Amino acid sequence: DRPPRRRASVRPKSSPREKTCREVAFYTARGVCPSPAPVAPTPLSQSKDDASGSQDDEGPSPSHDQEHADASQSGSLHLKVADLVEFLLLKYCAKEPTTQAEMLSVVLRDAQDHFPEVLSQASELIQLVFGLDVKEVDPSEHTYALVPTLGLTWDGVLSDGQSLPKTGLLVVLLGVILLKGECAPEEEVWGALGKMGVCAGREHCIYGEPRELLTQVWVQEGYLEYHQVPHSNPAHYEFLWGPRAHAETSKLQVLEHMLRVSERDPRSFLSLSEEAVIEEEGS
Repeated sequence: DRPPRRRASVRPKSSPREKTCREVAFYTARGVCPSPAPVAPTPLSQSKDDASGSQDDEGPSPSHDQEHADASQSGSLHLKVADLVEFLLLKYCAKEPTTQAEMLSVVLRDAQDHFPEVLSQASELIQLVFGLDVKEVDPSEHTYALVPTLGLTWDGVLSDGQSLPKTGLLVVLLGVILLKGECAPEEEVWGALGKMGVCAGREHCIYGEPRELLTQVWVQEGYLEYHQVPHSNPAHYEFLWGPRAHAETSKLQVLEHMLRVSERDPRSFLSLSEEAVIEEEGS
């Protein structure tokens, strides 16, 4: 008689949100998925693969072997960064804090010595792309939580099991409006967002369909004003800060955030920053 066939183990099926978080975290950590700050993560260990082509036919040198090992370690740690981004996003969507011990146990079991740099990289990506700050809310227990950046209270996360935080794009848009003189023509807004891969009518991997988000959702939430330019024919539209944006954050906070993440010369923001400081002091 034949021995009974063993049933193959079946991996639990991921929820739509888990699948989305995993895919977005994987590509975001590699700078592939368009984001508000299309900046690749700072290398966790420097790779010098370009130098490998200069080796002669005598075979790999010890330095070449070390470079290969460094590149391999860098790739492994970037995977850990993606895993931690996914883990923290899922915790945030579930409205649960986490601890350093939990992150080490679940994500970094075999790379615990690299916890500080992996957490730093993941925190940077989460702030730039999703507009969330990773806060240590209880230093004695090393407990961490994610909160919307710059004092904003809306994140766009719905109970549909699929949506992701969209505060990062909102912060960028508020900054674009400031840079355009506090009143940004619609075509210039889409031009700026298009450079980041965010285009009207095109589904984005994080933000969904952005036109509805900008012209309806954020207007209804009070973060933006969107109206026709007076006497324009054909009709042109423009964006301004809404009352909720003014209440929850400030020009100075948004400009400081842009200074931190922008690769542009900080002097280009100087006059705007001075104006924002004067306005803050006078309010």
